[in-house]
Amino acid sequence: MGVERRSPSPSAGDASGTGYCLGPGNGREQARFEELTASSAAIKRGRTTLRPWSRDDWIDDLDRARLSASQQNFALASILAARWLARTDSSVLDDADLHLRGRTLMLLGDVARDQGRLTGPGSAVSTYRQALRAFGDVRAERRTAQVELLLTVVLEMSGELERSAARYRELSTDPRLSALDQARARMWVGTALTKVPESVGIDKTTAVGAIASAVSDFEELDEPDEWNVGQQKLALAYLALDKCDDAHRHIDIAQASGGIGTPLQKVKLDTARGHILLSDRATRSEGLTSLELCRELASAHQLLHQVTSIDRIIGSIQDQANPGKVS
Repeated sequence: MGVERRSPSPSAGDASGTGYCLGPGNGREQARFEELTASSAAIKRGRTTLRPWSRDDWIDDLDRARLSASQQNFALASILAARWLARTDSSVLDDADLHLRGRTLMLLGDVARDQGRLTGPGSAVSTYRQALRAFGDVRAERRTAQVELLLTVVLEMSGELERSAARYRELSTDPRLSALDQARARMWVGTALTKVPESVGIDKTTAVGAIASAVSDFEELDEPDEWNVGQQKLALAYLALDKCDDAHRHIDIAQASGGIGTPLQKVKLDTARGHILLSDRATRSEGLTSLELCRELASAHQLLHQVTSIDRIIGSIQDQANPGKVS
């Protein structure tokens, strides 16, 4: 799409009304000029874009920001994405640019989520809700459903386990989502139920079933990274059922197939392994060492939610070892 140009006021003798004098015999040139200016107007359902910037540059920066975020270079990712929010006004963007703005907000929401900034100004919830509005304005149903799924992840991270499990279950059959996103939602039903306290009385075998179903889908969809994550989740689900042999088996599968990965992937995998080792008195010391190393790596990459999770795991074991201790 081109840039809409504001035409100067027509002057006397300027029959075209464009500010350019087209003499006799220039009818074809005038028609061609009017065709070009009409096609360059970025107008769609009443939206008009006056674009002093390049959409290609925006897309390139968004790709760079996504790569930086995946490597936990959050500072660079935030700079690359946020500057486009500062230089664009959603009230004058056309549909394609507004969709791009929504994707930019999604990425910034992911960065805030991975850093553990879940609520408040500039948080994951705040940014995801802005993305929802952008996608809603252009009726982008698939993107809207994806953001709803991400907001449910934040709900789970905030401790709303039963609510998030119910919402995941709804989204796991939502036709707006792709088969991959539906499988992710199904897996996350299991992860939320795995964390529910025993006192609630939920049968956690349902968690294993939900995760195992998602793992099967990831294999069919040829998604090795998601399949690996599913193995980690299965290990923790079996741990919650006190089936330690199954927990060790699945975490070994995840470890063998995981590769090096990003810092976040390494922290999640090693935290799961450390948690399993910590649950057995014979390997508790090894598990504690693994978790402390994970905590250092998570802290170095500003993965504050992971730091909090590791502290919670260590604290729960210490409470079991010293049940009479008052903090």
